[in-house]
Amino acid sequence: MQSIKFSSQNSIEKEFVITLKKRISDYFKQNSLSTKANAAMIFKTIILLNLYIIPFVLILILKLNSITALLMCIIMGIGIAGVGMGVMHDACHGAYSKKEWVNKTLAGTLYLLGSNVLNWKIQHNVLHHSYTNIAGLDEDINDKGPIRLSRYSPLKKYHKYQFIYAFVFYGLMTLSKLFNDFTGLHKYEKSGLVKSQNKKLNLEFLKMLFRKVIYVAIIFGLPLWLTDFSFFQIFLGFFVMHWVASIVLSFIFQMAHVVEGASQPPLAPNIKTEWLVHQVNTTSDFARNNIVLSWFVGGLNFQIEHHLFPHICHIHYKNIAPIVESTAKEFGIKYNLQNSFGSALLSHIKVLHQLGRA
Repeated sequence: MQSIKFSSQNSIEKEFVITLKKRISDYFKQNSLSTKANAAMIFKTIILLNLYIIPFVLILILKLNSITALLMCIIMGIGIAGVGMGVMHDACHGAYSKKEWVNKTLAGTLYLLGSNVLNWKIQHNVLHHSYTNIAGLDEDINDKGPIRLSRYSPLKKYHKYQFIYAFVFYGLMTLSKLFNDFTGLHKYEKSGLVKSQNKKLNLEFLKMLFRKVIYVAIIFGLPLWLTDFSFFQIFLGFFVMHWVASIVLSFIFQMAHVVEGASQPPLAPNIKTEWLVHQVNTTSDFARNNIVLSWFVGGLNFQIEHHLFPHICHIHYKNIAPIVESTAKEFGIKYNLQNSFGSALLSHIKVLHQLGRA
């Protein structure tokens, strides 16, 4: 795997990094706060997990009609998206708790979606966070089927219409991972990333296969055994659950990086920017004052703060965001912010439209 070095001779950028780190540290010290989860975060975890589990249990134990059962599947999709953003995400970053076993256990909620923690950590923690918006390294801006997300990807004629059809394909994200995790793990092994996590390919492959078999057995087997629904009805509910979860997750992730103002630097051995400044340049916040949205998406609308301080639990982002923003402006560093969900979505659509043309 290609190595990238972030370094800058710009004294202003260096001073920004030192000042920002000190101010954030002082905030937690002066308020006698832990950077990890608090009681509100634990309560939120319970709610989000039950938003996924309770509808599934109701499908199994009650004789629901097909419409009501489909509604339960939609709620499950919303619930698992919330768990992914608001619980698993923090845990995989080690931001949920100081206790490693707690982080490891809650990171395992990703298995409820049929995906794999090791793959996710490599793709997200290692590649996306280290090389944000750098084509060829950050897989989050790799082409998603017929969707072009990087200006350095080959341009096809059909990309002209991607701002229209993209949202249909976004709904396939989590379903594709059920199968693509296997090829992804092999790819990471070839690039040395599996070894870098102190893991062995054969063992991890078998563990992943076992977990996916268990997931499919539960999500399909239990309804087939305990309900009167046909296989087709169960598959439809399964597809709807994943489509809803994928749409929610895709919207939130794309509106943080593939929007106006978020740069996409070219791949180069040396990037002459401080790493923290690079994170600000390639990331965007949105709808920070939307309390309901912020609660549900795990603070991922505070994406700048998350990329600067991924080991801080998202429950604190709303309080440190003004510190980050004011410090960035003080040092003349652009702070990307969309005021609402709608404006962020529109900005993403505009970028999709631009990337669909030369």
